[in-house]
Amino acid sequence: MKRTTLAVMMTLALAGTSVAVSANDWKDSAKDAWIDGKAETTLLLNGNLNSFKINTDVKDGKVTLTGKVSSDVDKALAGELIENLEGVKSVDNKLTVVPNERKGGKNHDKNSSGLTDAKVATVVKTRLLFESEVSGTAINVDVENGVVMLKGEVASDSEKDLAGAIAKKTKDVKRVDNQLTVARNY
Repeated sequence: MKRTTLAVMMTLALAGTSVAVSANDWKDSAKDAWIDGKAETTLLLNGNLNSFKINTDVKDGKVTLTGKVSSDVDKALAGELIENLEGVKSVDNKLTVVPNERKGGKNHDKNSSGLTDAKVATVVKTRLLFESEVSGTAINVDVENGVVMLKGEVASDSEKDLAGAIAKKTKDVKRVDNQLTVARNY
């Protein structure tokens, strides 16, 4: 009788442990799937990248990018967009640069300043859209020679300052011209 009781108790204890482990595994898998979905959506919504040629894999918050892009700028853009998503711990950018990968066979590395400006504008706009404390849809972002110009109307001075700080923290930004106006409700 003692052995049967002990065996039942051991079985219940082991089953409880495996359920707890399974629950944690499930939570981690769900979080990775959520990050993967956000990464895929971010790449899809970016007009400068062909998201159908970029694959994302997520394991424990680490995103691995594989596939093909047409320039080093596109590779950097994809990595930077994903790196700034909530929950991403790191990005392993294994994208392969294949010139002439875009329609028409044009190699876009020739105008790298324009491409860099386009990359910066895309990254800044994406960061503003994902920041819950900023009205990202109300802010226009223009970039010329590394200078970011922010225009539009925001609700407070704090929001204006936060939008400027987000732009300043972006790679390849030389200066920010923050022309955002604060809506004054009288």
